[in-house]
Amino acid sequence: MTSGAYPQQPIVAVGAVVIHQNRVLLVRRGKQPAMGEWAIPGGRVELGESMQSAAAREVLEETGISIQAGELIYYFETIQPDQTGKIQFHYVIFDFMATYLAGDPKPQDDALDARWIAPTAIHALGLNPRTQDLLQQIGFIQPAFCR
Repeated sequence: MTSGAYPQQPIVAVGAVVIHQNRVLLVRRGKQPAMGEWAIPGGRVELGESMQSAAAREVLEETGISIQAGELIYYFETIQPDQTGKIQFHYVIFDFMATYLAGDPKPQDDALDARWIAPTAIHALGLNPRTQDLLQQIGFIQPAFCR
């Protein structure tokens, strides 16, 4: 897959919130944008692929976890210019609630790390601000955990 840097048009991407045994599946991003930050797993939708299928594929590729993507629960857009003002990244991201099916998290593809994280442990991570907002909106964490 080609880099998402300097696209000709916005790129559609997906993510999946997977909660299992009161822990959420998070990955530490290995590529820009948001490199090094913890976030829900996800990535770009491929041509001809449904967004829910893309979410399941991306979670499997990044973590080794099998899921069933469910309802759309969050969406946002990230537009990041470079130092000259040229658009370096432009993603439109749709996040789905997902059901855990099988597997143990192992970082793969572009993830530096992959783990099940309890709500009380999230404050110790460098959590992506959009992931923090999403997890607060669905009631998984309280705002005080991520100051």
